[in-house]
Amino acid sequence: MEYLVEFALFSGKTLIVVGGIMAVMITLAILIAKGKGQKPSLDVEDLTKKFRKYKELLEDEVLTNKELKAVRKERKKREAEEEKSVKSLPKVFVIDFEGDIKASAVEQMQDEITAILSMAEKTDEVVFRLESPGGMVHSYGFAAAQMLRIREQQIPLTVCVDKVAASGGYMMACTANKIIAAPFAILGSIGVLAQVPNLHRLLKKNNIDYEEIKAGEYKRTISLLGEITDKGREKFMEQIEDTHKLFKEFVGENRQSLEIAAVATGETWYGSQALAKGLIDKIQTSDQYLLERSTDHKVIKISMKPKKSVVDKLTESASLLIERSLEKLLTKPLF
Repeated sequence: MEYLVEFALFSGKTLIVVGGIMAVMITLAILIAKGKGQKPSLDVEDLTKKFRKYKELLEDEVLTNKELKAVRKERKKREAEEEKSVKSLPKVFVIDFEGDIKASAVEQMQDEITAILSMAEKTDEVVFRLESPGGMVHSYGFAAAQMLRIREQQIPLTVCVDKVAASGGYMMACTANKIIAAPFAILGSIGVLAQVPNLHRLLKKNNIDYEEIKAGEYKRTISLLGEITDKGREKFMEQIEDTHKLFKEFVGENRQSLEIAAVATGETWYGSQALAKGLIDKIQTSDQYLLERSTDHKVIKISMKPKKSVVDKLTESASLLIERSLEKLLTKPLF
């Protein structure tokens, strides 16, 4: 009897596995079919309506019936007037950018900017809510170049920093016509840093040979495993200084009122200090700025949903399928 029970359990598990594999294969076929010709997904959120909704909910709770009746009458009148003129209202397009060391969100940001520039006018404004401690030079250089596209179209660009815009983050921020920051936001770090651990002495101590073959004297100046020479170190330092020079020139071109020598030391400053240094133009949080703009602008948040690959979708589907199969196996009685 025990043998039969075990066989029955084994058979049941086998059916689950086989059935699971078939379901995954079917899911894969469906996802591949759906993936063909897949278009990017653009989310558009009307923040003006969102802010107004908050106010209305609060009014409903705190006002007396008489006060509420008068407010609603006035609101209805205002909305009717706005309905006639809403198309003529200037717009504020909002983009959120949260940067990591590789500025991974730059491709998504690129599409968002392209979408905005397809219809934005010179009377409109683009607001970046920017948060980044910086990262790779080429990645953040590309991100800053994308933001300059807005300036080139002569559309006002504002950057709001609530927490941090340092190093590459400040490189992006300085492209704006106006930089706004919270009192304790961290800004600056106009400098360049390179850290390369070197294991050459450890290899030498353990009698491990390492050869680095290159064509071109400065193809590689400092490496992880090779010996660091004085000449290589000197050249590497020269490259770092050149990068710093380009960084300073970029910031200086975009914020000409800055005394660049005084701020390009690699130091960071809090918002109120940054204001005194000329790194920013105003102390204010992003939510307050957008709330103020919503009184006479239509504030719209734009976000491009990243497309998931077929592999990502398949992994999610397979995980969900296995989870449900195990749940059924564990919760159902065995006999």
